[in-house]
Amino acid sequence: MTQPLTVSDAVVAREASIAHGPAATPTAVLARFEEWVLRTPQAPAVIDGDHTWTYQDLDTAATDAADALRDRVRPGDLVGVCLDRSAALVVTAVALARIGAVYLPLGPRPGERRTDAVTEDLDVVCVIGDPAVLPARHRAAERIRLSLPRDGVNAPGTVVAAFAAPDPAAPVAGARRRAPEDAFYAVLTSGSTGRPKAVAVAEPSLSVLLDWYRAETGLAPGDRQSLLIGVAFDPHLLELWAGLTAGAALVPAPDDVRWDATVLTDWWRDAGVTVSVAATPMIEPVLDRPWPRDLSLRHLVVGGDRMRRRPGDDVRATVHNAYGPAEATVVTTTYAMRGADARGDGRGDAPGNPRTDAQTSPPIGLPVPGATVVVTGADGRPVPRGEEGELRVGGHCLALGYLDPELTAHRFTAPLEDLGLPGVDRLYRTGDRVRMHTDGHLEFLGRLDDQVKISGVRIEPAEVEAAFEHDPSVRSAVVTALRDDDGRARLVAHIRLTAGTTAKTGDLLAAVRAWLPEQAVPAAVRIVDGYPLDANGKVDRAALADQATAGPEGPEAEAVPGDATPTELLVLRAVRDLLDRPATALTDNFTDAGGTSVVAARLLVAIERESGVRLRAPELLRAPDLRALAALVEQRRTPRPAGA
Repeated sequence: MTQPLTVSDAVVAREASIAHGPAATPTAVLARFEEWVLRTPQAPAVIDGDHTWTYQDLDTAATDAADALRDRVRPGDLVGVCLDRSAALVVTAVALARIGAVYLPLGPRPGERRTDAVTEDLDVVCVIGDPAVLPARHRAAERIRLSLPRDGVNAPGTVVAAFAAPDPAAPVAGARRRAPEDAFYAVLTSGSTGRPKAVAVAEPSLSVLLDWYRAETGLAPGDRQSLLIGVAFDPHLLELWAGLTAGAALVPAPDDVRWDATVLTDWWRDAGVTVSVAATPMIEPVLDRPWPRDLSLRHLVVGGDRMRRRPGDDVRATVHNAYGPAEATVVTTTYAMRGADARGDGRGDAPGNPRTDAQTSPPIGLPVPGATVVVTGADGRPVPRGEEGELRVGGHCLALGYLDPELTAHRFTAPLEDLGLPGVDRLYRTGDRVRMHTDGHLEFLGRLDDQVKISGVRIEPAEVEAAFEHDPSVRSAVVTALRDDDGRARLVAHIRLTAGTTAKTGDLLAAVRAWLPEQAVPAAVRIVDGYPLDANGKVDRAALADQATAGPEGPEAEAVPGDATPTELLVLRAVRDLLDRPATALTDNFTDAGGTSVVAARLLVAIERESGVRLRAPELLRAPDLRALAALVEQRRTPRPAGA
């Protein structure tokens, strides 16, 4: 007698959108670093220009830092870290792991208001950083000076652990969020309440990812692993601990490599980097250029945003298109590409397989070891392969959860009992819309909610809106995301002012920088009298976006100056186009007008394409306004008279 199909059997019979990564067993992270200290104490652990620290040097410095903190910092305590990519950052990460404290990277200059919000909401015991860049409340706090490395391109002059008393208006200590038990690190993600939320990850979850990374890239002693990702962005933990657990050397990147594709590849060459991790918006301009022939780079892991092109056939490094939310420990799925794939290998003609020609966006691939991915419909059940749905993730890769238990319960849910997912007791709802092909590869299609990705960082428009609304002159703010022809998103803030007040858009932008990470600062601000409403009486964001696309009217629209030189017009039009701010004037400063590192890289490319002049990012940043920038371009492309 034939047994009836269970729900699980029926799902499998119709090729459900479920895929499992290879089996994985959690190992250790800190202990593996300590093994290399014993095995190769004199091997380089950090190489920063002319400065080198061995594994023994790091071990000694981390022991000293841990001893200095141990009386005040206990296992399980959250410690905010405001350091840049440097040997000092690496030593701090190891020292906190030794204590058992929870490493919370905030970035070297996270903004005073943002830091205050984090330390008010979370039970952060202390903040570590250069006192010159710490918020006022922490500069005036009780401090312990830490003897950390002071050499290197991003090295701090002095580092302290600041133990600030809570703000009197903040929740009492017992009401602030603590890290879950067994947390190894925590990272901030954008929050819809207007304040960032923190995700906690355990050491076993990170260890599984590191084991995959070392096996996939062959990272080993003698290799040089980049330390390139911004410190507030969770992939930097992959870089940092991958190098330390492989016996390889970490190479901190100078800040200007983020702004310029040529500077980045020059740095890879000069620093001898063999394995690198980088954000997608940083790498796509690199792939648009001829691949340098003298790089030592073997593997390049790219993620954080949708990748829109494949490597050309001259690219000799393996490029891994990686996908993963912070809630699933940095990387969940990957797709490896080599230059030869750009010519096509026949797989693109197979039904259900992702195409491999250079003009198609690559898929986000297959799950890494220990990860299970499920594409579901609104009912939480898997959809057939080939249909789109929401991506849910389970397995060893999952974070412990948010520091907010209610939010954790909402986003990390138990799978349906009849799905038959061995070893999976929770699934994280990513909110990402994907499609699984017949061969199991995932194709990323976008978001299901209002979240957007800007330069590889997930942004909640509500958080940006709340930052503007701290200003008493702002009655309300609505933030929309506009996309260019390449699909890249940029934020536009639509501001309704309080009656009887006035405000300049540049001043509003300057004010929100204290609350937001760089990627969340809008490219443009529009002052509006009101918002269009939809049939349900809600703000019609699509109509607002259309208005922004049409451009401002009245005083916001800046005419082209009649006395502008051709070079000034070139620069002005390029900046207006890239920022989508037609009101930008030649007297505006690039950064104050909304320029970011990613926009700067594209501006430098546009100027070179139109004028033949190759500027460097520091020159752009030092220019007081766009007129001065145009003058520099004109100077560079005007031949000097003979004998001058």
